[in-house]
Amino acid sequence: MATRRTDPEAGRRALQDWAGHTPSDGPAPRSVRATAVRHTLELFAEEFPGGAVELRVPPFAAVQAIAGTRHTRGTPPAVVETDDETWLALVSGDLTWDDATAAGRVRASGERSDLSAQLPLPGPRRAVREARAALEQEDA
Repeated sequence: MATRRTDPEAGRRALQDWAGHTPSDGPAPRSVRATAVRHTLELFAEEFPGGAVELRVPPFAAVQAIAGTRHTRGTPPAVVETDDETWLALVSGDLTWDDATAAGRVRASGERSDLSAQLPLPGPRRAVREARAALEQEDA
């Protein structure tokens, strides 16, 4: 099981804050994105425990996940790396794995590095939908 370092409530709030930003607003504040990324990476590692894939979202966090060969030193057998906005879009369902890889927004190498079957994550997807629905209600 992954070690939880992010307070779950703080993670949910950060994800909801991120969801409330529109492209015209610009990116959410760095602290919001950092907390949301850490929270969702921890959720991913809890949902898909293992050490076969190292999932990196620099500069915020990295986790090992997915059952299979575990590495302890050097380069892991599979690495997935992306930026924070892409990761949050993937876990929330705003972006598909295929679209992200085709656009070069995800770098994935090695066995088990295709995360299309694991994304989006249901919890974050629901949290983002609810946050956006609440914003639409406020605007109405």
